Amino acid sequence: MSAPAIETLAAQSRNTAKVPGSVFVLMHPTLTPAESCHPVSGCGILPAQLTLKKWDQTMNAKAELPGHAQYPNLFSPLDLGHTQLRNRCIMGSMHTGLEEQPDGFERMAAFYAERAAGGVGMIITGGISPNEEGGLVVKGEDGKPLAAASKLNTEEEAAGHRIVTDAVHAAAPDCKICLQILHMGALAYNEAAVAPSPVRSRIGAFSPNELDEAGIEKQIADHAHCAKLAQQAGYDGVEIIGSAGYLLSTFLVEKTNQRTDQWGGSYENRMRFPVEVVRRVREAVGPDCIVIFRIAAMDMLQGGMSWDEIALLSKAIEAAGASIISTHFTWHESQVPTIATMVPRRAFTGVTKRVRNEVSIPVITSNRINMPDVAEAVLVDGDADLVSMARPMLADAELMKKAAEGREQEINTCIACNQACLDHTFAMKTTSCLVNPRACHETMIKWGPAEETKNIAVVGAGPAGMAYATVAAERGHAVTLFDAADEIGGQFNLAKQVPGKEEFHETLRYYRAMLEKYAVTVKLGDRVDAAQLAAV
Repeated sequence: MSAPAIETLAAQSRNTAKVPGSVFVLMHPTLTPAESCHPVSGCGILPAQLTLKKWDQTMNAKAELPGHAQYPNLFSPLDLGHTQLRNRCIMGSMHTGLEEQPDGFERMAAFYAERAAGGVGMIITGGISPNEEGGLVVKGEDGKPLAAASKLNTEEEAAGHRIVTDAVHAAAPDCKICLQILHMGALAYNEAAVAPSPVRSRIGAFSPNELDEAGIEKQIADHAHCAKLAQQAGYDGVEIIGSAGYLLSTFLVEKTNQRTDQWGGSYENRMRFPVEVVRRVREAVGPDCIVIFRIAAMDMLQGGMSWDEIALLSKAIEAAGASIISTHFTWHESQVPTIATMVPRRAFTGVTKRVRNEVSIPVITSNRINMPDVAEAVLVDGDADLVSMARPMLADAELMKKAAEGREQEINTCIACNQACLDHTFAMKTTSCLVNPRACHETMIKWGPAEETKNIAVVGAGPAGMAYATVAAERGHAVTLFDAADEIGGQFNLAKQVPGKEEFHETLRYYRAMLEKYAVTVKLGDRVDAAQLAAV
């Protein structure tokens, strides 16, 4: 994205002599890395033909690393009986928008492969619908459905998903990847949306069609079929989402399940559908496949599930064949914030602990866990067996690798701003990350060592200027970063003072570390002029 506040100063109408092998860039203090000029081809997306830096396999090494001693629980393996997870860190599911792209399989492959190489123990994909009525159907110009990554109920789509799983397992053979089966139910952007009762969600686009007995059987069978195809496509398992206001969760509460047959009424009847889905999925995939169930550990919904009902469901899901239970917090239509920067770190892990006390299988917790020390504390306190970090893996694909190597200061921390992830998703745009614009654009934004190194002056040490300076220096250029202020950060220094935005400190910590690592010369308190630039 080009920014009007960015100005190339070399050889422009300021009577500044052009210095051979030099580049001058003026950065506006409010621009983020995602809006900055990249030090390869000026403003905008980097040329796709540049060579992507090779991601080493340090995390696969058997030698003890500094982080293993500092975070012994986080880096301990977890035995699931038929397989083992290499550590306790999960990259949780999140919709990226790649699922609906024409080249979505290839882009998903690159996106997830970088995270696998970066050290995460298990990856869970964005939600994939088991049928047409369960999600957003991608159509071509002729109006006919296309084989896209957003749905999995055909052999053709399974072949596409094989591109993703092969890439992940090639990048890190001991990293597991599971496909999330997401039937959106009443939240599907689809006139064929279905639900237990024709109750329109407060945030839904359509009133759902009420399922009859045959329709319920079809949805159960489609979940099992999707799981079998996922296994065929090379996934190590599946996650079934039974929370957030999606199909399975709408069977659980009386607000959205007004049936009087065997699928409604008493709680035992209302939980019959999700339990049967898990049972049939396990039957379809056999004993050697990971089956995760995402449960609403608290739905924060008027007329929602009681704690006793959540505990009963947890036990029934375990008995039906789940390998792991993953805890989710609130329905999407709830107005309680759970992932915004104002929410304290690990705010809901105590809720997960209550679920963990009810079952004997491993339990995953999530939400506002964004650094290895936070994850370690969750495990030490016994709140969960596994820690899910989704958006933190957007911000830094190598989070676990850096933690293992004792390079925590180099972790580009998720600041929970939601601006380029959730906001993009709701606007039907491809996800990215405010602090890492490469996220979900790995096949487009690439850089390697510069063929010809230059002296580069960057004017403005806001987030965009720091991003430009560090990437340019990483590529081998000699970079000098100027700012008239007496500290780096530009207007981030104002933002970090706003109550609830303390995470912004982390971005500045990250850039201090990277400026030092790549030997960027930083000149603060210096309102630069043309003569100084000419001398660079």
